[in-house]
Amino acid sequence: MKRIFDFVAAVTLLIVFGPVMIAVALLIYWKIGAPVLFRQMRPGLHMKPFWIYKFRTMTEQRDSRGELLPDEARLTRLGLFLRRLSLDELPQLFNVLLGEMSLVGPRPLLMRYIPYFTEREKSRFSIRPGITGLAQISGRNQLPWSIRLEMDADYVERWSFALDMEILAKSLLKVCRRENVADYPSLELQDLDIERGGSRHAAKTANGA
Repeated sequence: MKRIFDFVAAVTLLIVFGPVMIAVALLIYWKIGAPVLFRQMRPGLHMKPFWIYKFRTMTEQRDSRGELLPDEARLTRLGLFLRRLSLDELPQLFNVLLGEMSLVGPRPLLMRYIPYFTEREKSRFSIRPGITGLAQISGRNQLPWSIRLEMDADYVERWSFALDMEILAKSLLKVCRRENVADYPSLELQDLDIERGGSRHAAKTANGA
């Protein structure tokens, strides 16, 4: 039932938002340049890697050493506008259409985070990742990792069609109100591998490892 709903909803939303997506793509091409899409490998159902798509919001500006500048230095005004309205996430409807994602589920995180999940947190890989989820309507990037990942595990345990409808309704309300939107997520929340990797390293050091 969840997959059927996702497919029908994704087709409908792509038809409805098709003109908006074309307009956004043209604006990005004009203001930022090609490519208009950003893609990144993420772990999906059963940890199977897939390409997640978003509208590009940042430039490729680099420093004298060839390293990318921090996100806050590369985020454009157009990109900021798209993020605040969550329009940058619209291309993920194609991920839903392809069966790689669901409208609702734990957000697909970075591949390099996999070794840092607890066994309970790995339950996120038993279902398809989502465009929005329980953590997103509860605080998004303002939540510490421990709470955010616990909410994802809780969603997997409590999943029901009614819960998905509730999350979708609350997500729409938050987008309209522009609530819990982090302009610069990297400034709000430390990367999981750095946060947990550092603590593990400290523990090993204390044990003489």
